[in-house]
Amino acid sequence: MSETVEPSVAELEAFREEARRWLDENTPPKPDFKLPDSFLEVSSEEQFEHLRAWQRSVYDAGYLGMTWPSEFGGGGRQQIYQSIVNEEMADRNRPFMLNIVGLMWAGPVILKFGTQEQKKRYLAPLLRADEIWCQGFSEPENGSDLANVQTTAVRDGGDYVINGTKIWTSLGTQAHHMILLARTDPNAGSKYRGLTFFLAPVDGPDVEKRPIRKMTGEYGFNETHFRNARVPASCVLGEEGQGWAIAMATLAFERYAEGGQAGGLDMVQLRVAELVEMARECRRDGRPAIEDPIVREELVRLSVEERAIDMNDIRRNLPRLCRERPDAIGLMRKLVTSEFRRRMSRFAVSLQGEAAKLYIGDPAAVEDGDWQRHYMNAYSVTIGGGTSQIQMNILGERVLGLDKG
Repeated sequence: MSETVEPSVAELEAFREEARRWLDENTPPKPDFKLPDSFLEVSSEEQFEHLRAWQRSVYDAGYLGMTWPSEFGGGGRQQIYQSIVNEEMADRNRPFMLNIVGLMWAGPVILKFGTQEQKKRYLAPLLRADEIWCQGFSEPENGSDLANVQTTAVRDGGDYVINGTKIWTSLGTQAHHMILLARTDPNAGSKYRGLTFFLAPVDGPDVEKRPIRKMTGEYGFNETHFRNARVPASCVLGEEGQGWAIAMATLAFERYAEGGQAGGLDMVQLRVAELVEMARECRRDGRPAIEDPIVREELVRLSVEERAIDMNDIRRNLPRLCRERPDAIGLMRKLVTSEFRRRMSRFAVSLQGEAAKLYIGDPAAVEDGDWQRHYMNAYSVTIGGGTSQIQMNILGERVLGLDKG
């Protein structure tokens, strides 16, 4: 059970110092290979094992899953403690967590809809990255129309037989389980009905994964094919036919519109302070770029926006400051942060002048071409979990009360 007594300021400051000390003493040294921007780009076994070891060390130290019930492997503590750890990780730009689908989406939705047996079976291995999770929502022919799922699941005794294809399954080649949306009743009368949500094993011979090469040269994505794959009925989350409601709850966790995630960072942190330093080094018309008034104006604009995002993350946890539209900050977070990351990366590349065309591995590339990779990868963040256009529609309808157009 979570604590009910509010911790004192002194207790929280002592905990923050403890977390800082642990992070300073236990962060793994920088490897001799390049780490990805996020779990979406994990391509090699050495990247995978490096990040898995980091997640395990954070969990074993008690700094992951701090709010989840202790009986399921969590810490049973208040959210403020996990928030402090997350803040300190971000300030120090520590590595992101590997098992993001499990920590941020699958775990919270299992806690919300799962049976006691499912919680005991899946949550602790997920927290420690002993078992890796991927997501099976999108399909090759259906774009953003999630409800138009064509993957089928037919009941056969104590199992379901699954056939179909999912795409963009990040970490698919390493995953043990998939949160899978499949159609169990094709005659339900509406595409939103007849869908069921599975905690499906994906490490068997009837599930084929084909890596997809991104424009960055990385292989984080996969296409996953189910061919008469048998999934035990005990893997159904919730009830048969409840899949659409559970999928929407999952997307609320993915978009940070609802709390309950296990903690940790989900990608490399990019800060405006890094752009300021780059602007001091890059040249424009023979002078440091930071002396250009247009560059300075954009740096100030980005700094203000970054500060607003940071403050909103704090404000979200203060109900008295969110009375008018209590859900607004959570619903807008994914849109605001993903678009900010894209624009910041684009500006960083533009600062480099002719060197903007150089990429990782080119000896003349600025900062080894990392900002070029950040920029290209930023587009996947504006698409995954619902495109920016979809997020705008959600805000218009659920926050501003606009009619559906």
